[in-house]
Amino acid sequence: MVAWERPHPQEIIADYNREKDRATVEETFARVVDLAGSLDAEQRRAVEEGLTEDELALFDLACKDNITKADRENVKQGSRRLLAALLKLLGPMEQWTEKEQTQATVKVFILDRLYEVLPNPPYSPEETEEAAARIYDYVRERSASDRTWATGTAA
Repeated sequence: MVAWERPHPQEIIADYNREKDRATVEETFARVVDLAGSLDAEQRRAVEEGLTEDELALFDLACKDNITKADRENVKQGSRRLLAALLKLLGPMEQWTEKEQTQATVKVFILDRLYEVLPNPPYSPEETEEAAARIYDYVRERSASDRTWATGTAA
């Protein structure tokens, strides 16, 4: 008859941890799959780019085709900074979309920031101004339709 070998306590703990880690990994993976399935195409793109949806919108409005990977990354980082700066600017502005002076302030602010972040070349001054106009229209629309934008508290 073969004698029963008693397992070492460390082996028991290691077995327990392997199963625990496996369960945690499987649970985490299932949650990631559920999250990925619940995202629409633009939300997925934002996640892939490492941007929020609003940052992605600014990026799309500023980015142009056929730029280098480094320039594209600069535009992405600039979109992040632009959104944060815009929200800070808009915070104290009461009903900024209703007043010509505050509208002009926001337009100039966006244009100034884009001249700082968009690489020249490949962006010409005309392309920078066109991007600024598109971004201004987006910000104005978002501020008019979303109270958190109007108060500078959107994320």
